[in-house]
Amino acid sequence: MDATLLLNVEGIKKTILHGGTGDLPNFITGARVTFHFRTMKCDEERTVIDDSKQVGHPMHIIIGNMFKLEVWEILLTSMRVSEVAEFWCDTIHTGVYPILSRSLRQMAEGKDPTEWHVHTCGLANMFAYHTLGYEDLDELQKEPQPLIFIIEGKGLPYWAAGTQRPCVTDLQLLEQVEAPSQYQRETWNLNNHEKMQAVPILHGEGNRLFKLGRYEEASNKYQEAIVCLRNLQTKEKPWEVQWLKLEKMINTLILNYCQCLLKKEEYYEVLEHTSDILRHHPGIVKAYYVRARAHAEVWNEAEAKADLEKVLELEPSMRKAVQRELRLLENRLEEKREEERLRCRNMLG
Repeated sequence: MDATLLLNVEGIKKTILHGGTGDLPNFITGARVTFHFRTMKCDEERTVIDDSKQVGHPMHIIIGNMFKLEVWEILLTSMRVSEVAEFWCDTIHTGVYPILSRSLRQMAEGKDPTEWHVHTCGLANMFAYHTLGYEDLDELQKEPQPLIFIIEGKGLPYWAAGTQRPCVTDLQLLEQVEAPSQYQRETWNLNNHEKMQAVPILHGEGNRLFKLGRYEEASNKYQEAIVCLRNLQTKEKPWEVQWLKLEKMINTLILNYCQCLLKKEEYYEVLEHTSDILRHHPGIVKAYYVRARAHAEVWNEAEAKADLEKVLELEPSMRKAVQRELRLLENRLEEKREEERLRCRNMLG
């Protein structure tokens, strides 16, 4: 069945490749749709850009949640269960695909997809950063082009069957259209109000886990809260009141996260995060204190002492804590010097 249809939306054509069953699912606001997708270029080689099956994780869309690539919601909500359809979408609908693709790749690599949004608002990043970090996406961003999305029902491996069309992005609908009450939403699925409500809960849970010595779990809670706040921050104008309020909350959580990293002996990551905070906010005492501890652990004596002196300068009431850290540093350095003397004697012997 190859019938070309128009969806009454400019720049979209739909071709049904295999008829679905039943009526259209109930795509109410907040419903979650789960699917796989593949993206290919319009060249003769049909170069694959993205393929969620290769990554091994399906994609989720929350209906009505202002997804980055809004056309996907239009396409998915036009389909029946087990239907296989091909959608040609003009450039007006696919221009932001490179940015979406970057986020998806970052998540697949275990990275924070919002990390590049920390200090600039959404579209400003396209000017602040000259590359998306992937050569093929840079090319696609520089020269946007129409794409074709193939969406298929569960159990019909259409794109593996050899039926291929020019320049495609394939999506596989997994027959999962879940009402908001039928699944536990992750923080990135929450609306702005819900994200703000989730932050103190995640923060408190992170603190509780830290006290129990469950540092990996605690760090995950802090990270979730940071992602919520960073997402909210991208909607604010940089350096204005609300943006700065969110920035302060983010920095507090990052420093808590760094405390977990210290416990896990990931000292260089601590140095990276604390130095980034201090580049933008040089008056945060806790950042100097945490960075000093990390410097001490990697034998950066001068840097550790300089940070501890800065702590005293900014917060004289922390003198006891600073003196304790200095004593620990001197003891560790003396132990290291003794080890080196023994090693030299053994070599000479």
